[in-house]
Amino acid sequence: MDLNMHTPAKKLDSQTQSSLDPCWVVNEYLRFVMIPDPIAALRFVAPEMRILFTGGRLMHQPAECAAFNASRYAWVKKRIEKTELVQASSSTEFVVYSLGTLYGAWPDGTLFEGNRYVDRYVVRDGLITQLEVWNDSAEWLLVRAGLATLDVAPDAA
Repeated sequence: MDLNMHTPAKKLDSQTQSSLDPCWVVNEYLRFVMIPDPIAALRFVAPEMRILFTGGRLMHQPAECAAFNASRYAWVKKRIEKTELVQASSSTEFVVYSLGTLYGAWPDGTLFEGNRYVDRYVVRDGLITQLEVWNDSAEWLLVRAGLATLDVAPDAA
């Protein structure tokens, strides 16, 4: 699933939010973050949202993620390969993993694709309360700077 299409979000009331499929909540959030439309993405997050971004950067709003991505990439999108759901500590709390690859362009315009990512979400009562983000961008930047080599597994090439 490429998340570069733009469809206006519908306003969700709290009763609708609490009954939503957590995977749908995460995928809709990602769709808006990747546009980027951090204002629309707010419909899917709890006021107390905590984001632990790559490198251990603490954030609280989707707009902070968009600003960081704008400083690292000319543009970036996610290609979702799978979304996994895990029941958490209650019937209203779930852990959702989104796995796939990033594609886009570095600030100099050089295109890239196949940059692995894993996002871990906690969805409670239909809203995202926590997000942890991991990807290979730092490794790729080290390779681009000549400070590392990238040994790709045979089946990943």
